[in-house]
Amino acid sequence: MKRLLPLTVMKAPPDASDRALARQYLDGSEAAFRLLYRRHTPRMRGVVLRLLGHNAHEVDDVVQESWLRACAALDRFRWESTLCTWLCGIGAHAALEVLRRNERWAGDAALEFVADGAPPPGDGLDVARALDALPPRQRAVMVLHDLEGYTHDEIAALMGIVPGTSKSQLTHARHAMRSALR
Repeated sequence: MKRLLPLTVMKAPPDASDRALARQYLDGSEAAFRLLYRRHTPRMRGVVLRLLGHNAHEVDDVVQESWLRACAALDRFRWESTLCTWLCGIGAHAALEVLRRNERWAGDAALEFVADGAPPPGDGLDVARALDALPPRQRAVMVLHDLEGYTHDEIAALMGIVPGTSKSQLTHARHAMRSALR
């Protein structure tokens, strides 16, 4: 059995900046990685969860894949945005790849809500169920724009579409959400 060389364990102060922690991780600090992971995984997981729906197994796989990609590219990160924004972008991109791979994009041009998907009248608002009922592309644009604060240009770059398509998808998603939540 081949033994891996141990990573150098360096204590990182709890108030360390992301840049300092990233530098320590790149120098081999497992503790720095753990701090970055604990600091940023909840938000990344939230983005991925909202994009994919509530399949925990799929979400966990995408989050893990996102961290692997981030660690492999961290030395090339230019710090033009926050680390959290960059990590969430990687997570969103990986989630969109899963949606494409699973061919969930088919038929999302039509605004269809299954009767079971909308909350019954009088049972209150169930925003999560209404969001999950959106076609994947509309859900992705709504999550990225309205919940995560990405611009239409950033969404277009992430999803491989033009900004006008992002705007159109958001309009359709908002209309469908209003209908579902009435």
